[in-house]
Amino acid sequence: MPAFHEALFPLDVALGAAGGPERATEIVTTVTGREERNTRLAHSRRRWDAGYGVRSFTQLAAVVAFFEERRGRLHGFRWRDRLDHSSAAPGADPGPLDQMLGVGDGANATFALAKTYGAAFAPYLRPIVKPVAGTVRVAVGGAEMAASTYDLDPDEGVVRFHAGHIPPNGAAVSAGYLFDVPARFDTDYLEVNLTAFEAGEIPRIPILEIRP
Repeated sequence: MPAFHEALFPLDVALGAAGGPERATEIVTTVTGREERNTRLAHSRRRWDAGYGVRSFTQLAAVVAFFEERRGRLHGFRWRDRLDHSSAAPGADPGPLDQMLGVGDGANATFALAKTYGAAFAPYLRPIVKPVAGTVRVAVGGAEMAASTYDLDPDEGVVRFHAGHIPPNGAAVSAGYLFDVPARFDTDYLEVNLTAFEAGEIPRIPILEIRP
């Protein structure tokens, strides 16, 4: 049965990959020449080619082993996106005020991690479901909370405050963190031509974001 493995794709290869977010937009041109545009997906879906990150036979062998353990496309895994893996601005360390998670009402103890893109026109709120354990910092009302006041589910990206520490009514809840992307191989076949690889040609290793 398909499962999600809490295993990180070889980091040195992932950080050299090429790829990014993809949207699914449907466009219909009317008889007047105007366009009707609609999206079939609420969230973007990222895809990468990890082949660009392979620079040695050792790295290639590690990817093949990882591929076999995942049974090709069958099981998901964690992927580190070099372009976008932090709640903070590029070059900055994550801080507890980075991303708004919501506003307390005195009763709700559960807040899901999220990252907001844009601000002026139509901000996009992206769910973050695979935070990196040990990097999450949480604040309530602008004050950082001790890690002992809440639990973090690193497999689901959810913060649960303990009794006595539930955010009061009107208090902003925010967080900072590093995160991985749930992904899978987008092929059941890795074609490796070692002769071409020695000459500088890299194998194609497609990776696709998933919703675990």
